[in-house]
Amino acid sequence: MAKQHYYNLTITWTGNTGEGTSGYRSYERTHIISSENKPDIPGSSDPSFRGDKTRYNPEEMLVASISTCHMLWFLHLCAEAGVVVISYTDSPKGTMVETADGGGHFDNVTLYPNVVVADVTMIDKANELHHRANKLCFIANSCNFPIHHQPTCAAS
Repeated sequence: MAKQHYYNLTITWTGNTGEGTSGYRSYERTHIISSENKPDIPGSSDPSFRGDKTRYNPEEMLVASISTCHMLWFLHLCAEAGVVVISYTDSPKGTMVETADGGGHFDNVTLYPNVVVADVTMIDKANELHHRANKLCFIANSCNFPIHHQPTCAAS
């Protein structure tokens, strides 16, 4: 039997301005994402949909989930392969397309990992491991759109 993992969160809408959802413009899209023993994440909708630009929106959280899952797999694979990563940053970008019925979907996400390894002899192996990390990433495997990678790697 496959091993299962469960993730429990609480999402609390905080945007009732006194009128509830009596009209499209009568409420805020603000909410709090929480889980036991962890800091809260302030959320909202994208500013294009009347959201608070100072809070994370679901679309950003999806792109962040893809990026961080890839990073964590990549670092794991590097540790196993003897590739010493000194630093890792990513500036992922996702594209969402709105549909005529008011819905939408992501049509792609591109990761731009910038990796620094301890020695120049590790660069080729590090670059190869991005492909394996993508194949193992739980989040990437759950998406129905392409996830591209444009990594850069240098030695310290």
